[in-house]
Amino acid sequence: MTPEALLGGFTDAPRQSARAFRAALEAMSRPGTLWPLEGAAPPAPLSVAAGVLILTLCDGTTPLHLGGSYDLQVVRDWVTFHTGAPLVSAEEAHFALGTWADLMPVDRFAIGLPDYPDRAATLIVEMPSLSAQGPRLTGPGIAVVAHLNLPETAAFRANRALFPQGFDTYLTSGAHVAGLPRSTIVEAV
Repeated sequence: MTPEALLGGFTDAPRQSARAFRAALEAMSRPGTLWPLEGAAPPAPLSVAAGVLILTLCDGTTPLHLGGSYDLQVVRDWVTFHTGAPLVSAEEAHFALGTWADLMPVDRFAIGLPDYPDRAATLIVEMPSLSAQGPRLTGPGIAVVAHLNLPETAAFRANRALFPQGFDTYLTSGAHVAGLPRSTIVEAV
């Protein structure tokens, strides 16, 4: 185990995880809005927001896939030490973490079953930046319209066509997160 793996977790786990869980729920409930996340100092290349989501949403019963450039020993050790989440292949994952390129092709992740759409994967996509610009978002949780820079639109449009099945997505950059549930309609601007 790398020494960095022992550092960077929550210092006040009950309070910090409760705040982070609330922000994660708000981000998914209000697609296209940016929410701050704080309390973790994960090893590079993880952003603060991605680290906080992992600490909040993963435990020993939530299989996690680390994509490409995030499948590093220091990240593996950090996740294992702080959450106990089993590290698995993309096909077995409940959560997947990486850049959009790392997670390609996204059709290998679980989209749920017709009777159990909740058995879908949630992707945590690390972005260079997040902004309220880009493709037009409409649907549940959006009063009129929202905008969010996305790594692409085609995959999210195809994902929406699978509704109520499909994957959900958190986009992270620095200390911010935005949610994009499968119910969101994505249109190119």
